[in-house]
Amino acid sequence: MDIKQQVIEKMKDVFGNDERRTSHALKVLKFSEEILTGEMIRGIEAEIIILTAVLHDIGIHEAERKYNSNSGKYQEIEGPPIARKIMGEIGIEDKIIERVCYIIGGHHTWSKNNGNDFQIIWEADLLVNIEEEGLNKNNPKINSIIDKNFKTSTGEKIAKNLYHK
Repeated sequence: MDIKQQVIEKMKDVFGNDERRTSHALKVLKFSEEILTGEMIRGIEAEIIILTAVLHDIGIHEAERKYNSNSGKYQEIEGPPIARKIMGEIGIEDKIIERVCYIIGGHHTWSKNNGNDFQIIWEADLLVNIEEEGLNKNNPKINSIIDKNFKTSTGEKIAKNLYHK
């Protein structure tokens, strides 16, 4: 089993019967892969993006348990330790683990966005959240949301194709 599949299986173990969270992670993975392919990203950066996409919300159940909230700030606190454990069990390199955990620990905080890998996760997660949260329904601000948040040409193209009004 390849690394991506191992991480997906471990993510599913953490989420258990929570199909909504599993589905969300897999949708973010799908968009992340589309964007990284369109942006011609390969190697370690692509691996970081794939791992982060699968694990970006991995702390949500722990946040709900500890803080009675699934707020992004609590996901950012609780996600990295769980992700670190999962990736360590699989044998991922420390430098990759650290970058993935940095992105997970900031994926709801725009000011922490400090690289193309982070940007792609930001865009992929937003693509899914726009639909899941109904932001695309009669929202006059959808075009400004797209303009403000999408910086890769591939992500912007996907967003405009799906949601542009």
